Amino acid sequence: MKKNVLIIGAGGVAQVVAHKCAQHNDILGNIAIASRQVAKCEAILSSILEKGSLKVEGKLSAHALDAMNIEATAALIRETESEIVINVGSAFVNMSVLSACLETGAAYMDTAIHEDPAKICETPPWYANYEWKRRQACAEKGVTAILGVGFDPGVVNAYAALAQAEYFDSIDSIDIIDVNAGSHGRWFATNFDPEINFREFTGQVWSWQNHQWTSNKMFEIKRTDDLPVVGEQTTYMTGHDEVHSLSQNLNVPNIRFWMGFGEHYINVFTVLKNLGLLSEQPVKTAEGQEVVPLKVVKAVLPDPSSLAPDYTGKTCIGDLVKGRKDGQEKEVFIYNVADHKEAYNEVGSQGISYTAGVPPVAAALLIATGEWDVARMVNVEELPPQPFLNLLNQMGLPTRIRDEAGDRDLVFS
Repeated sequence: MKKNVLIIGAGGVAQVVAHKCAQHNDILGNIAIASRQVAKCEAILSSILEKGSLKVEGKLSAHALDAMNIEATAALIRETESEIVINVGSAFVNMSVLSACLETGAAYMDTAIHEDPAKICETPPWYANYEWKRRQACAEKGVTAILGVGFDPGVVNAYAALAQAEYFDSIDSIDIIDVNAGSHGRWFATNFDPEINFREFTGQVWSWQNHQWTSNKMFEIKRTDDLPVVGEQTTYMTGHDEVHSLSQNLNVPNIRFWMGFGEHYINVFTVLKNLGLLSEQPVKTAEGQEVVPLKVVKAVLPDPSSLAPDYTGKTCIGDLVKGRKDGQEKEVFIYNVADHKEAYNEVGSQGISYTAGVPPVAAALLIATGEWDVARMVNVEELPPQPFLNLLNQMGLPTRIRDEAGDRDLVFS
């Protein structure tokens, strides 16, 4: 039986989600997409038709929605008869959309931790501040809620679960490494919502070390790795969503997240921060007009979705896992390499959006078939990773592994 889907958000990731849902609408059924700007939703639906993404004939619909409005969101879920909601809107709307799913019984998914616009870098573990407080409600109402099911968080959580289940007897460390070795040709831009992007890096950097939370400053600690395809890359330890669930769900003493930044990005970021232009607190201009500096910066930067046509190069994202197997030290790197131009040619979005947008659709398919329809709230590492990674292999995000035997594809039966 088909499961109708409601997509919330209309950015680059939503475009990927919509195309991938269309490619599997023999299982996912009718596709509705909702955002504050209905014109963006309509443009995404037009691109689906232009690229011939629909697998079978099906209904597509665009809707204007303020996702902070719980009642309006619940009403739209009912109107569209949606049984699965894929939330790829701003992280600010997570709890409102989840509330609407609890009200209607629809399954819920997102790709990032909820954020309060008035707070930056809250006390870890971040999921405990908002989402995990609804665990009991999800269980009582039998609502499936899969948190952080993009790539990172998401696929990297599945990589960690796979490593623990199949490759190690005990794990000492998981280092999640995210490198974008592509180029968009702009003087400066962020690959996703600038407001969310900058908020990630203006607070403390939280990592899980020696079974406890450890705080550092942004760009304080770096490493260099020779990675598959993209070669030698320098990355910096930063706080990130998946560390907050993996640290609680896996008995691993050290879990860290590393992201690649070029010197140009670091220089621009540092200047903006030192000038106070990344502040989320309102200020008044000499003319008495109140503005939020971070929102002004967001307004003058390119829309991330506009970067796609000119993007070239590749991404490499994976888990470097170290531990012991059969009494011997062992190290594996489980990863994916994605191509910006290939992503654009297929769905009209760049590779960062592609890696974030394909996984929630794979999860939706697993909910529709019952394999991941668990009737409770979970993070990805709490679910069996093999069916998820197998689908991703088929949908454009193949899993590879580097170990003592070299680099190879991972195929799951």
